[in-house]
Amino acid sequence: MKKAFAILLAMAMVFMVAAACGDGGGGGNDGPLRVGFSQIGSESDWRVGNTVSVSEAIEGAGWELIFNDANQQQENQIRALRDFITQGVDYIVFGPIVETGWDAVLTEVKDAGIPLIMIDRTIAMANQEDFYVSWITNNFEEEGVAAAEWLIAYLEHNGRIGDNINIVELQGTVGSGPQIYRMQGFHETVNAFPNLRISQSETGNFETELGKTVMEAFLTKAAADGEPIDVVFAHNDGMALGAIQAIREAGLNPGVDIIIIGIDAVKLAFEAIIAGDMNATVECSPLLGPLVVEVIQQLEAGQTPPKTIINPRSTFDESLNEVFPDRFTSASSDVNNRVY
Repeated sequence: MKKAFAILLAMAMVFMVAAACGDGGGGGNDGPLRVGFSQIGSESDWRVGNTVSVSEAIEGAGWELIFNDANQQQENQIRALRDFITQGVDYIVFGPIVETGWDAVLTEVKDAGIPLIMIDRTIAMANQEDFYVSWITNNFEEEGVAAAEWLIAYLEHNGRIGDNINIVELQGTVGSGPQIYRMQGFHETVNAFPNLRISQSETGNFETELGKTVMEAFLTKAAADGEPIDVVFAHNDGMALGAIQAIREAGLNPGVDIIIIGIDAVKLAFEAIIAGDMNATVECSPLLGPLVVEVIQQLEAGQTPPKTIINPRSTFDESLNEVFPDRFTSASSDVNNRVY
């Protein structure tokens, strides 16, 4: 009898352990998965669209979202990541504001055994791939290259490729992946043409109002130096839209007197292109939420998701798409598809 009781007790303990291990959550929770999402901020339409996409996808999957807006401050993101560890979330979704300064906190995340899904921007640290399960992103360097290639094609088509062209550049947040690699891709491509000169380059921090302020300073300096501004290359559409305001207030015709190129392909940029105030934008989709959910579902199923997932891109305008339909896409044909 005692032996039978011992066997029954042992079986009960096995079932209890199995139940504890089979709750479906990485953090050992009995309820739905809990996902911490550390977002950079809300500095642009792109960023807002990204937040909505990720948040709606997580909640749509039936999981609990724990959201933190860092308001463009790295220390806020570091604090949020540590708070996620304390709360014992099952997964962390993280878009880093800048590339460096994450070594300590990401080591803490790894040591806590919480899978990290990185979205949008890059990090720069030793053995960085060991600290995240997947990086869901757009190719920032190729976006810079694409912006430069559109400009070169536009100048060639309009017989201006041999002219001296002064380009001013509105950079994104200094030290961020988009700022570094969009700048690199654009510069390396236009440098093949010595007459295409970047005469001024300053950060607008991806913000429309700051983009306008910096553009005003560019125009003032150009007037004092007696040299025109032929092209604005903005690292995002928000700053391009700010530049349009400054150019118009200076008595110039945006999109005509000054060529304006942005990146992101937000709806407001499409409307500006259709109105003739802006010339081109390169797509960088913020709609990463479904991919985040797909990665988590793969991990929950015991699968290994791709280490890097890159969104496809297009370049939109209202001129060259008619001449080179295989290279450029009409903004007016796609404006109604924009959800950000």
